[in-house]
Amino acid sequence: MPFKDRSALRLIATRGTAMAVGAATAVLTGLAAAPAVHALPSAAGALRWAPCDDAAKPGAECAVLSVPVDWARPAGPKLDLAVARRKATDPGARIGSMVFGPGGPGDSGVEMVVGRISRFSPEVRRRFDIVSFDPRGVGDSNPVACSGDLLAERPSPELTNQADFDATLAYNSRLRADCRSRTGPVFDHLDTAQTVRDLDALRAAIGERKLTFHGSSYGTLLGAQYAETYPRRVRAMVLESVMDHSVPTARDFLRSEAAAAEDSFQEFVKWCDGAADCALHGRDVRSVWQGLLDRAGRGELEDPAKPGMSLSPSDLVNRNAFRKFYDADYAGLATAVAEMDASKPLPASPTSTAALPPATPVFCSDWHLPVRDYREYASLVATMRRTAPDLPYLLPIHMVAACLGAPTANPQHRLDVHGAPPILVSNARHDPATGYPWAVSVARQLRRSGVLLTYEGQGHGSVTSGPCMEDAVDGYLTDLAVPPRGTVCPAVPS
Repeated sequence: MPFKDRSALRLIATRGTAMAVGAATAVLTGLAAAPAVHALPSAAGALRWAPCDDAAKPGAECAVLSVPVDWARPAGPKLDLAVARRKATDPGARIGSMVFGPGGPGDSGVEMVVGRISRFSPEVRRRFDIVSFDPRGVGDSNPVACSGDLLAERPSPELTNQADFDATLAYNSRLRADCRSRTGPVFDHLDTAQTVRDLDALRAAIGERKLTFHGSSYGTLLGAQYAETYPRRVRAMVLESVMDHSVPTARDFLRSEAAAAEDSFQEFVKWCDGAADCALHGRDVRSVWQGLLDRAGRGELEDPAKPGMSLSPSDLVNRNAFRKFYDADYAGLATAVAEMDASKPLPASPTSTAALPPATPVFCSDWHLPVRDYREYASLVATMRRTAPDLPYLLPIHMVAACLGAPTANPQHRLDVHGAPPILVSNARHDPATGYPWAVSVARQLRRSGVLLTYEGQGHGSVTSGPCMEDAVDGYLTDLAVPPRGTVCPAVPS
């Protein structure tokens, strides 16, 4: 859903305990551990930079920023946020700092700056110091800690009756209590409204009178709510692959997510029908895929990543298809599907529970998606299946199940932004996780400030998808040159 960048959950496991560093709602790939921060704690808001602890990737500097655990009690307990930057490559042309808001929820901004700086265009890297951070509860910013044994007991989201529903509610309650006891006070203050205040503290600490910001996926929720809270402190803001936090109900949320994912599946089928190098070219792709789902449901489909183990339908959908839609890796998906189709069936055996991450308190704190009982839950699952018949048990239903019974500190609402400068809203037409209608909605909610930039291609993320997109975004960030409203950039071959 949100959910990029390319991480879902990082578990730093010890005997019986795991450090849960976020869970994406839209991504299932792992994220390498963020580099350790060796700088001294900040004093009076100033950042004390020192080289990050990653000799293989030199050039990045790290620091920590002390902020209140609860911004409603600014004199209360503090937590340290891990921060990283890379200085502008052309100091003479430097404009200032650009802060990147990571996705997920659960992605590490520190890891992005240290290890994946090429994610930003050469011009942006030339003109700006690139700064990011690990949001509270993530990476090296007081990460959420939970029992590894308890996480391993997570119930399947494939509920079959009211008893399953009640058992999930009880499990969620036990897990929240365990994570709260291991994490400390910050566990109850992980919502994006708190992170908005963290972001403004970071803006002040890096010496910027106004914020230049690029938020991706779940990071767009942070950016939009910052503009709502501090509209006159924004210099420029790019919201890429956009979350619409005004979606009111679980049904609306799940239907939107299912429609975006199904659209990407249809794009995959269309590509394969027309691409001679598709491993499934000339075959009925939907029929082959349905055959794999049927085999997975019977426990007869071998997991390519775990020889001898069966692959659940949910893992087939989320780990083997949905993940590849993020990069529009249709060739890789076709090859994987063809290889699984040609594999020998495993002896019929029970299907293992999908190895999906639990929803983090961040997501549950930001989204009020209550479900009354099993009957309503089953209706939601049916809605998703009607909307995305090729992709049963998509990750968003896992998130809804994992948030059952959780409190919400920052529930959905329509944006109310007054006095902000133009804000660039960028989205691919065929985004599997943050569908294009969400970007249209957010641009409208921003009213006169919202400027929609459309990429007529596929994938989750768009700002560097070809010269048209890159030039439009670079010109806006560097020179505040706003592209004409309604600008559409053509798709580029992957």
